[in-house]
Amino acid sequence: MPKKKAINGKPEVHSDLKGFDITINEFGEIITSLEVDKLNTFLDVNVIDKKLKRG
Repeated sequence: MPKKKAINGKPEVHSDLKGFDITINEFGEIITSLEVDKLNTFLDVNVIDKKLKRG
């Protein structure tokens, strides 16, 4: 199996999410630099939920 390449730098993010950072601590808790409510609002506006789509 080929080895995975190391990722250098930070990924590109949407302009509304500048400064967003997410990590997992030693207890498995997710730590974010953005409030969960703001993140959910962004996702509601910008992501289409395939389960709710009628077709």
